[in-house]
Amino acid sequence: MITSLFPVLSVFSRVIVAFALTFLVPLVWAWFLDHRDHVTVWAVGFAVTLISGAVLWRLTQRHRRELLAKDGFVLVNLVWIVLPAYAAVPLMFTVPDITWSKAYFEAMSALTATGSTALSGLDDLPVSANVWRCFLQLIGGLGIMLLVVAVLPLLGLGGMQIYKAETPGPMKDTKFTPRIAETARGLWVVYFSFSAACFLAYRWAGMSWADAFMHMCTTMGLGGFSSHDASFGYFNSPLIEAVAVVFMALAGISFLRYFMVIRSRSLRPLSTDREIRSYFTVLAVAILLMAVLLWSHGTYDTWQEALRYSAFQVVSLATTTGYASTDYMLWPVFAPVFLMFLGCFVSCAGSTGGGIKLVRMIMLIKQARRELVRIIHPRVVNPVTMGQTILPMSVMTAVLGFMLIYGGSIVSLSMLLLLSGMDVSTAFSAVVATINNIGPGLGEIGPAGNFGSLSPFQLWVLTFSMLLGRLELLTVLVLFTAQFWRK
Repeated sequence: MITSLFPVLSVFSRVIVAFALTFLVPLVWAWFLDHRDHVTVWAVGFAVTLISGAVLWRLTQRHRRELLAKDGFVLVNLVWIVLPAYAAVPLMFTVPDITWSKAYFEAMSALTATGSTALSGLDDLPVSANVWRCFLQLIGGLGIMLLVVAVLPLLGLGGMQIYKAETPGPMKDTKFTPRIAETARGLWVVYFSFSAACFLAYRWAGMSWADAFMHMCTTMGLGGFSSHDASFGYFNSPLIEAVAVVFMALAGISFLRYFMVIRSRSLRPLSTDREIRSYFTVLAVAILLMAVLLWSHGTYDTWQEALRYSAFQVVSLATTTGYASTDYMLWPVFAPVFLMFLGCFVSCAGSTGGGIKLVRMIMLIKQARRELVRIIHPRVVNPVTMGQTILPMSVMTAVLGFMLIYGGSIVSLSMLLLLSGMDVSTAFSAVVATINNIGPGLGEIGPAGNFGSLSPFQLWVLTFSMLLGRLELLTVLVLFTAQFWRK
């Protein structure tokens, strides 16, 4: 069994080598804006990561073959468990008074684009440390493995199994180009094109170059890390908030659809997509509902103010970004709970957002309506459809199975936190926030707080919750089945 893992480790070694290059980004920022000691940290981090990857590459280079389905799942889990460890080490030398539990939690939160932070005093951190946290969210947002898939053909290895294990959403078998590597490269081109536009828009709206870069990373990755403790409340700028709302909303749509728009030179892939139409409908209704609630309760004096803060918070939480322009825990009690509820399902499959994805929610609603009709008309033929396509029962069974595991995971992890002494509200919201990759929870882990007060055990439970959410549960949990390890 050990030798059968060598081909996986061979590909994984290349991932480590590629990941080493990411250390050069904070190194450049440290060279110009930080103390020289920090330059050394990033240089050593780059060297150690590169050398360890190269050594593993050398030891496993003879073991090369096409990856099997099982190999894809093992590789994806290795990437998302080991790379945060590499990413956490520099934080130990650049962030004051940080423990390994907090450093790994922070790195996992960054790479999974969750946005839950265990750090405070962000305004006083070295620029390179903040850049590192945010840049990891840009890389992790769409998925590190998609970048690997794009170059696997050059290494003589197929990437379809990795793509299936990594890509979020229930329709992973859809191919948009004859070669999966071409799809992956197309996705990255689209992703970084949007990122460049977001970066320039933030700079135009009034952010500094450093803030524009960092918030571009966490906007397009829908991660929500900020270089300021007050998040977007630090800027207090309607224009900057408007830019954020636009790009968060765009990033919440499937990048596969953007890729299809470019290939077909038509907007039909967007305008005819049921999930995207539902996405904008839910956002619009939620924004208006929240604005009416805030205005009617006198939280804000004018309708314009209520609409401004409603739009930002709704889009931020619904897309699982997790930015905050105000402490919405001070709003009527319905508001923060409703915002977290939106984060559980609004993002589209194929976007950088978390949660169960809106397409699954649409399927579940259609299935529930189908069952209600069957109660009245037992013999009626009423299949579940998506657009003009009749969904096979295998897809519906997979969605129902996913939801069962999703609910069971939330309950189990919440019980673990309760066992550790955490109160009910904090425990439940912490699990919901991390497993859906939303970021902030309720109470002490809300937008005005952070996860830094939690015990090491609680941090590790929530770290695992983030991993589960990023890989959509099944990719991780399948490793715990006996059948997976049988030949």
